[in-house]
Amino acid sequence: MKGILTDVTRCIGCQKCVDACTRENRLGDNVPHRWRAADGLSSQRFTSVVRMEKLFVRKQCRHCLEPACVSACPVGALRRTPEGAVVYDKGRCLGCRYCMMACPFGIPRYTWASAVPYVGKCTLCFQTRVSQGRQPACTEVCPEKATIFGERDALLDEARQRMADAPGRYLQEIIGEREVGGTAVLYLSPVPLNGLSLGNRLDDHPLPGRTLTAMAAVPPAFVGMGVIMGGVYWIIERRMRLECEAVDRERDGREPADKKARSSDDTTD
Repeated sequence: MKGILTDVTRCIGCQKCVDACTRENRLGDNVPHRWRAADGLSSQRFTSVVRMEKLFVRKQCRHCLEPACVSACPVGALRRTPEGAVVYDKGRCLGCRYCMMACPFGIPRYTWASAVPYVGKCTLCFQTRVSQGRQPACTEVCPEKATIFGERDALLDEARQRMADAPGRYLQEIIGEREVGGTAVLYLSPVPLNGLSLGNRLDDHPLPGRTLTAMAAVPPAFVGMGVIMGGVYWIIERRMRLECEAVDRERDGREPADKKARSSDDTTD
């Protein structure tokens, strides 16, 4: 399984990883919107560099080992590959945004300005690079090797060696090793990086198990709601049709005479 290790003590904030990601994925200009989060991520930016306690920290999809976004998607638009990348198929996407609500790191972003909106997120350059035996564009261009690519187990060994060599330089934990069941994107840092998880300290329990019961109810709910809405439509359409027929009969003078007489008597009274 592949992964990325980011050592925030080595990052100089040069943004070359952001530029490489933009070119590789042909994302174009990052159109500003006032409702967009201030972390730099958007449907046109799959990675960003943010400031946390005077440190530069690269933010991207964490590629969870048990991804909540995949379990929340009712149509399989998101899936986790054996190589570790969590990839997205916009051809299947309904635009429901369940993945956005499920992600504990707040990663997937919506193309709000598009007439046919879809979700944007880092895919670890799976289609264009990793599946062909190459490394992601972001790790390839890092001049300080602050973010490196490799086998997840080897990256964990590298992180442990760095902590042993410089015990005062880092927190004595590998961020992402066990969070929400573990992630393929790991961090070494001298300070907590709770800002990467929307300000929350996450536990080690995978999220999909917590939402399994709720998500199992989604398909029946879709069917049930379809039946209900279809019934409501039939009733409303029938009433409107009957009213139109009554108006047409009145207009054409085809209403029964006894009914007209009763209407006349009612008016006289």
